[in-house]
Amino acid sequence: MFRLVPTCKGRHVSKFLPSVQAFCPLFSPATSSLQVISYGLENEYKGIDFDHLFQSCTKVCHAKSLHCLLVVSGNAHDIILSTRLVNLYAYLGDVLFSHRIFEQVPNKNVFTWNSMISAYVRSGQFLEAVDCFYQFNLTSGLKPDFYTFPPVLKACRSVLDGKGIHCSVLKLGFQWDVFVTASLIHMYSRFGLVGVACKLFDDMPIRDRGSWNAMISGYCQNGNVIEALNVRDQMSFEGVKMDPVTLVSILPVCAQSDDILTGMLIHLYAIKHGLDFDLFVSNALINMYAKFGSLGHAQRIFDHMLVRDIVSWNSIIAAYEQNDDAVTALGWFNMMQVNGMQPDILTLVSLASIVAQLSDLRNGQSVHGYIMRRGWFMGDAAIGNAVVDMYAKLGDLESSRAVFEGLPVKDVISWNSLITGYAQNGLASEAIEVYRMMEEYKEIIPDQGTWVSILPAYSHLGALQQGMRIHGRVFKNRLYLDVFVGTCLVDMYGKCGRLDDAMSLFYQLPRKSSVPWNAIIACHGVHGHAKKALNLFREMLDERVKPDHVTFVSLLSACSHSGLICEGQWCFHVMQEEYGIKPSLRHYGCMVDLFGRAGYLELAHNFIKDMPVRPDASVWGALLAACRKHGNTELGMVASDHLFELDSEEVGYYVLLSNIYANVGKWEGVDEVRSLARDRGLRKTPGWSSIEVGNEVDVFYSGNQSHPKCEEIYMELRNLTAKIKSLGYVPDYSFVLQDVEDDEKEQILTSHSERLAIGFGIITTPPKTPIRIFKNLRVCGDCHTWTKYISRITEREIMVRDSNRFHHFKDGICSCKDYW
Repeated sequence: MFRLVPTCKGRHVSKFLPSVQAFCPLFSPATSSLQVISYGLENEYKGIDFDHLFQSCTKVCHAKSLHCLLVVSGNAHDIILSTRLVNLYAYLGDVLFSHRIFEQVPNKNVFTWNSMISAYVRSGQFLEAVDCFYQFNLTSGLKPDFYTFPPVLKACRSVLDGKGIHCSVLKLGFQWDVFVTASLIHMYSRFGLVGVACKLFDDMPIRDRGSWNAMISGYCQNGNVIEALNVRDQMSFEGVKMDPVTLVSILPVCAQSDDILTGMLIHLYAIKHGLDFDLFVSNALINMYAKFGSLGHAQRIFDHMLVRDIVSWNSIIAAYEQNDDAVTALGWFNMMQVNGMQPDILTLVSLASIVAQLSDLRNGQSVHGYIMRRGWFMGDAAIGNAVVDMYAKLGDLESSRAVFEGLPVKDVISWNSLITGYAQNGLASEAIEVYRMMEEYKEIIPDQGTWVSILPAYSHLGALQQGMRIHGRVFKNRLYLDVFVGTCLVDMYGKCGRLDDAMSLFYQLPRKSSVPWNAIIACHGVHGHAKKALNLFREMLDERVKPDHVTFVSLLSACSHSGLICEGQWCFHVMQEEYGIKPSLRHYGCMVDLFGRAGYLELAHNFIKDMPVRPDASVWGALLAACRKHGNTELGMVASDHLFELDSEEVGYYVLLSNIYANVGKWEGVDEVRSLARDRGLRKTPGWSSIEVGNEVDVFYSGNQSHPKCEEIYMELRNLTAKIKSLGYVPDYSFVLQDVEDDEKEQILTSHSERLAIGFGIITTPPKTPIRIFKNLRVCGDCHTWTKYISRITEREIMVRDSNRFHHFKDGICSCKDYW
């Protein structure tokens, strides 16, 4: 708690308070002037210790009382005391009163001008600070000194302002002052002109530690990791020791360059020189180790801290949150409150991510309410973006959109968060709609995050032409060589059926991490090229890139789609024995799918029973899908019983079970399963297929009759079906899950979404040109057979990507060889 210390030479401050309070009304906000009326009381106030009173003021109300005391004592126009009052109001956050007092000082000196400029900078009013500097320079008749430039250079909002102030520095001969030059280095680095900053640094005849720190910080801000470390080495070579500022600048660079060895050496330096207990250094070390995933090191540093501030607590909470340990992160948040530390905006940013990871919608709403009560949406876009992202990850896109719409300020991250939210929840069309809205705001410049957000949406819909336009945009600024943007482009081309283009782009990317390798292996897997995926895996190992858990999910999935049982078992073994990766439920699910798809249902069931962890819905779902494929009703019932216990809200499992009953003609079982799903408020996901024609994406739903070319499409489909029947096509009515007459069953099959899309493609594209279709669900067996015949009679290559894999139909043959 702060308090006003009652100190005065031989007197108590309270003696003067009645007089001070009596003169408080003399402050006139309307006229911005002070009415100084002393009434002959000056002599009574000569013994006041103003120096101590200034030091005692900890609140604006204290400052105003002291201000009144200066007025009634006749000291209000003392230039030194007035300037101190300007600084005091600024320090306490009331820049308006700082400005009023500054305006009333009759004969301002350089110190007064410097104080007002600093007051604006301290309060974040940078435009006003620069204007004040120009007013000082042009109207005061005084010359700035070396104390003037550091704060005003910090306030520059454009490099043009910075260059103008640099000219003043040169004109007045302050270019050799180490503080001024360090400020210039900071300014140019902030605007990305690190070459100019380096030239200033190299030309300095004398460098202090602050100059070295400025140059290191400049390189760090611009992502020049190697140069920052080189300056650090040069600094050590010249015998200049690192201080806490140096360490706090350089530690984040170690994380950016994935150089944990250098980070640990700097940590040792800090210990050796007694800097490890510095509050800022400790916080930076926690953040660095968190970026490397070394939570044990981060935890030990936090535990040994003698003093902790809000940054320390935020750092340890974020460390666990960013490494997907939401439960421990939440525990530290609770401990923070127990220790009496109040959360700030950054705490709530982490907390929003924590509740999203925990799928805790109720506490997510509490976080939202806490932020709203404090009005934090008005002050910082970051907290609004975090809430948009939180609701999206919780699957509540309506709330996410509502928060987004209500944000007073939207930056590029706001738009990226909403686009990502829609894309990750399977709402690709909505993601693209938001991206198009974003393009209308010319002041919002798309960045790396935008491309990483929107490219998966184009991949999902198979919008190849639109994805290629994004490729063109990122090509201009070479962002396609960024590992994340480039990987999304590889994924887009691969999932749009252009595997050769995906491979070409893949070999242009930096391939030192597993991220691009995982993408290209997965692309080959879904195309059914498992052997090529395995060859890529061996190439990855030859380039000494360490595989991760995602790599093996892609490999196991590829082996499953191609029936490579032995190779899949080998991958599962290598993952554990050679790379020490503990199988997750996704890996177990892939193995069950591998055995089940090949027809080894008992082996798959025994594998589940021998799992060291409890199987989840995805594992039992893989077995149920295999039972549906191979017609094993009995084992399918076993799998479904476990599924409904674990995940009774997933409608797809009810559909699978009803399919099993329908295949064997047990319509009462079909009705019972449908009734159960209906009672639980579940609805079957509607099937849709998309096709891109003329840079436009048309989406067709099963049974759709609202398309402008609906009649033409159905007529074409009837004609095509009649032709292929003469070649031996016989409709397979087992894929119609309704007990109706055969003619109705054929009509239902004809209205499947992939057939509508193919029909539209045939009537709207030139003869013999390829057709690409993208479907959200698995292609049914009858449509698979039908499309083989259609590719033969139309002499077209038809590519269909369903929820599992690609099917390339040509000359009556499918690339999957009917193994799907």
